[in-house]
Amino acid sequence: MSQMQPSEVRIGQEIRDTDTASRYFQQGFAAEQQGDRLGAIDAYEAAFVADPDDPKICFHLAFNLDLVGEEDEALHLYEQCTQGPTPSLNSLINLAVLYEDRNQYAKAERCIRQVLATDSNHDRAVLFIKDIEASKHMIIDEHQENRLEMQSAVLDTPVTDFDLSVRTRNGLRKMDIRTLGDLLRISEADLRSYKNVGDNSLDEIRAMLTQRGLRLGQALEQQQSAAQQAVYDQLRSDSGSDQEFFSHSVAELQLSVRARKALALLNIQTIGELCMRTEAELMGVKNFGMTSLLEIKERLAEGKLSLRTLEE
Repeated sequence: MSQMQPSEVRIGQEIRDTDTASRYFQQGFAAEQQGDRLGAIDAYEAAFVADPDDPKICFHLAFNLDLVGEEDEALHLYEQCTQGPTPSLNSLINLAVLYEDRNQYAKAERCIRQVLATDSNHDRAVLFIKDIEASKHMIIDEHQENRLEMQSAVLDTPVTDFDLSVRTRNGLRKMDIRTLGDLLRISEADLRSYKNVGDNSLDEIRAMLTQRGLRLGQALEQQQSAAQQAVYDQLRSDSGSDQEFFSHSVAELQLSVRARKALALLNIQTIGELCMRTEAELMGVKNFGMTSLLEIKERLAEGKLSLRTLEE
């Protein structure tokens, strides 16, 4: 039965020739010091064949391959270098660089987090993690910008590009509705108020928008929601109340029957919606007088709130 040489170590079915590996490694290191990258790679490759499990050999081979542009092979070797229980920090850093070059930010971040777990003050890792975070946000911003550009292109599409009846086309033209975006800025009630738009035309328009995930008045609702949120934020800032309070029913104000009916006519259901209204809007409701207005203002004042005032 054959015997292993003193320099050979059997692991599983593999035999690590550590003496041969060490000899080639020294040759590779000498060549590396002299600036002979290709010579160093040849020697390190021979050392790696003799002992593929030596992390030092694996790292130096990966490092030199990386420097001569063999990034795919270098990445594979760096990954092997970092598989052990205590991978070198340089291997993790260099692997993270290659991952980042490939926009694989999650993998790059994992490598750097591993470095920081060992050395929380590692200068290069601290800077690297900031760079990775910035890169991730930049990618998100680019995607957001692309989505906005695509959305803008859709909304700028002329309604004449779609298969609509002559009656519907003529009706939209008379209302100066030229694009999909124009339809999103008008409510169904406003559209229905035009004599040239009937139920059939509305059905056509709704179907056309629904196929594209859109609906009549969508942009109008978003604008109103944004305006409402801005008012809520201002009211919350001025009064110190939280936003949940504005969602409470106006019934909690315990108003008179006349005042409640007036708010019902305006479809005002919450305290926040009431605070969005001006005195003039309330006074414009039939049978709503000064007595009801003063009552509402007093109830709101008890909660350090008020009706909306117009900017001069």
